Amino acid sequence: MSDHEPEIENAEDERDVDEAGNTQTLTRPESQTKKPSMYKVVLLNDDFTPREFVVHVLIRFFSKNETEANQLMLQVHHRGSGVAGVFSYEIAETKTYQVNSYSKQNQYPLKCIMEEA
Repeated sequence: MSDHEPEIENAEDERDVDEAGNTQTLTRPESQTKKPSMYKVVLLNDDFTPREFVVHVLIRFFSKNETEANQLMLQVHHRGSGVAGVFSYEIAETKTYQVNSYSKQNQYPLKCIMEEA
């Protein structure tokens, strides 16, 4: 045996053997993919952010059209909050961060939060 050949261990070590010495075939149980938890991204009403800015945010960050954005803005204004969308955790977290940062950059107190759906 040369120095370059790897040592081969007993092949029996690699197999599952039952008590009688017979080799068994192992099967993996079927794995079920779990659906990711979903989160609502919610805009909160305040008394200072202009309605036009809220509509702009909904169009820019949530791909709403003008009509959808106006309807949601009115819901936020009248009910105190409105769901801008439902996303996986990472996307909801990113959108929440983007809206809050953008609002702050534009000196508006508009707040966005995420809640488990």
